Amino acid sequence: MTTRSVRALALPLLVAAVCSAALESARAWGPEPKDDPRKPYALIFGTVWGPDSRPVQGVKIKVRRAHEKKARWEMYSDRRGEFAVRLPAGKQEYVVWADIKGPRDRPKPEVRVHIENDERADIGLHLTE
Repeated sequence: MTTRSVRALALPLLVAAVCSAALESARAWGPEPKDDPRKPYALIFGTVWGPDSRPVQGVKIKVRRAHEKKARWEMYSDRRGEFAVRLPAGKQEYVVWADIKGPRDRPKPEVRVHIENDERADIGLHLTE
């Protein structure tokens, strides 16, 4: 082998080794994922029911802590009218409501949920005509 062919082979191998080492270093020192699956959490699971007592798909659901004004979590009900939101574990009061369009004088359906620790709370939101 000539010196030129050895250099042609060595350079790509050297670049690959440096890139691999840099990637491993970034993984080791990078930020931790926000949603650690081992961290305890509370879960609010609910179903949106229509005026005819059937599940309703595609309804925007909002969740906030009871003492706050703005919603922190938003999601839509699925094809079975169900939704779920993962919340931090701990004693807290939450307000869950359906963000539906309609006259301002008609109240939006909402439910207050009390969470003690890492538990599941099942609720139902009933829409009116």
